[in-house]
Amino acid sequence: MSNKIEIQYCTKCRWLLRAAWIAQELLTTFEQEISELTLRPGTGGVFNIFANGKLVWSRKEAGRFPEITELKQLVRNQIAPTKDLGHADKKHK
Repeated sequence: MSNKIEIQYCTKCRWLLRAAWIAQELLTTFEQEISELTLRPGTGGVFNIFANGKLVWSRKEAGRFPEITELKQLVRNQIAPTKDLGHADKKHK
């Protein structure tokens, strides 16, 4: 297990709590798959999520924050493609 997640968030926008909540959700869902999760403060409205160095979500590109189920699916696709997300997968099929 050597999967790394990075959440970049804007400190001036006060998005630390949102970043921390998302981190907790990902660490709980992928407790066996994630070896490291980093919260990286930034500015300029940044809210990006990387899985193993690949951008999986950008608030600026999407124009919104991710739904947690949507984000878990995107992260899963990068770090554990065969992992069943249970009800989160069934909801979107």
